[in-house]
Amino acid sequence: MGLTTFSSTSTLGIVRVLGRWMVAASPVLTVGAFPVGFTFLSWTFIAIGVVCAVGVAVDVARRPQPMAVMNVVWPVTMLFGGLAWLLFYRRTARAALRGLSQDERGSSMAVSVATGTSHCGAGCAIGDLVAEFALVAFPVIGVVVGRGTLYDDEIFAGWIIDFVLAFALGIVFQYFSIAPMRGLGLRAGIVAALKADALSISAWQVGMYGVMALAQFLVLPSLFGGRADVVSPEFWFVMQIAMLAGFATSYPVNWFLIRSGVKEAM
Repeated sequence: MGLTTFSSTSTLGIVRVLGRWMVAASPVLTVGAFPVGFTFLSWTFIAIGVVCAVGVAVDVARRPQPMAVMNVVWPVTMLFGGLAWLLFYRRTARAALRGLSQDERGSSMAVSVATGTSHCGAGCAIGDLVAEFALVAFPVIGVVVGRGTLYDDEIFAGWIIDFVLAFALGIVFQYFSIAPMRGLGLRAGIVAALKADALSISAWQVGMYGVMALAQFLVLPSLFGGRADVVSPEFWFVMQIAMLAGFATSYPVNWFLIRSGVKEAM
């Protein structure tokens, strides 16, 4: 008992020391603290993502997807994928105009996996957006997930809430894909969604968190003297890059899940 208590106390102490060191080593830079060129670049890519998202939202309203949840997925993925995802959508996933018959077209394995991975990423993207701004609006949420006891840096609270919401929304998105295809009820559909997407969502978060950690604790402090605040355009520009990294780490996992029959091809 004494050894266990000592070990737990030591681990908690190490976590707190590391958290304080990161805060001291990486001050948070607020809006306007970054060079104008980097801010302009950040706003440009954010604007491209938003314009693409609005354009695709209008398009899917006129050309609804055969799978209803994709009417949400495609606009959301534009927020981080921008012009590349817009091109992918128009070439591989754009449906016929409302009221017209849809031509049957097969998809290659690569396209199916990319579509399924984008589907996974949409839930993660919404979860990240909601979690980060909710923490800004209601800082007390950070206390609920351990800020002040396990760590002092708000960034870790954001990551914990991000993961929880992204995972939950990813499973919800998968449920509305897999349950209609298989004719499953609520409980069976949730279980199937967990089997299909738990691993791929986790893989996405590994890539996303990895890039965000490198950017926030190493790259940005080295280049600019500190990390980006959540309400800054630079933060969300980095998040766009991190989401693309999440796609890269989740893609092979989705390939395996689809190939093995655990996840439906899309």
